[in-house]
Amino acid sequence: MLTLRQRSTTDRILRPVGRRARLFDPALLVGVLVIAGLLVLSLFVGVYDVTGSAGGAEMFAITRIPRTTALVLAGASMAMAGLVMQMLTQNRFVEPTTTGTTEWAGLGLLAVSVLVPHPSIPLRMAGAVLCAFAGTLVFFAFLRRVSLRSSLIVPIVGIMLGAVIGSVSTYLALATNTLQTLGVWFAGSFTSVLRGQYELLWIVAIVGVIVFVVADRFTIAGLGEEIATNAGLNHGRVVLLGTVLIAATTGVVTVVVGNLPFVGLIVPNVVSMIRGDDLRSNLPWVCLLGVGLVTVCDLIGRTVIMPFEVPVSLVLGLVGGAVFLVLILRTRPRG
Repeated sequence: MLTLRQRSTTDRILRPVGRRARLFDPALLVGVLVIAGLLVLSLFVGVYDVTGSAGGAEMFAITRIPRTTALVLAGASMAMAGLVMQMLTQNRFVEPTTTGTTEWAGLGLLAVSVLVPHPSIPLRMAGAVLCAFAGTLVFFAFLRRVSLRSSLIVPIVGIMLGAVIGSVSTYLALATNTLQTLGVWFAGSFTSVLRGQYELLWIVAIVGVIVFVVADRFTIAGLGEEIATNAGLNHGRVVLLGTVLIAATTGVVTVVVGNLPFVGLIVPNVVSMIRGDDLRSNLPWVCLLGVGLVTVCDLIGRTVIMPFEVPVSLVLGLVGGAVFLVLILRTRPRG
């Protein structure tokens, strides 16, 4: 039976779910227009002149359209993965790059490349997703068995776990003479996104649809196993589904683009501080801000030292590190 306090908490979270909080409002439309402007700018920013050169139209179709599409899919999906992971772990500081999921995906990618000469992109993606799934399960299992008094310890443990897995990947890369390849994979850049090499990234769009359909279950699961079970939800099954979706997103993005740090940390926290914790009504905003953040950082990387390009992961790391510190300082006990 639910206690009075648990019943009050459950009613508070189920009430907005039951009446379906508004997904769209005028402010969201303004945000869509702003992001659309950034995406149009992304289509025309670059060293190659796609408007005045003879082969501009072909270059536009081969590089600019795939790159901008990848910005949308990768930014929205990584922000969404961070939101789901934060709901399931009840911790604001976790996302795929602070829990070791990205490093596990890189290990799977490297293992496939070592075991299978010249693997196809789907095969590499399968290895990355499977290892990311296993690594996320390990992290969740640790949280279930170890009682942590501070929420700050959780990302620290995840970062330590990621460092260990990263060391294993580095050793394996040194032993197989693939260290340079490993560095390229983790560069986190959209430079190599071309027509014919990014289409599997549309898988994350399917993941996004699934997250939207089961958003209410993730919201209730975020209250904890006891309350979720009393509300009639199979908590373990929902966590397993969330783990699969997070692993799929991280593995696909890692193979196609590389490491995109802190996207899943910054965006969900900003949205939650403004709009609360209803996952379904927050999803459009999370996806929109994720696209905007990645696009702005990519534009900075493409223009700051033009004609050369700075990896978007470097810009995201600088921005995300600063936001991470701000979030930590905001959670310090007063006095």
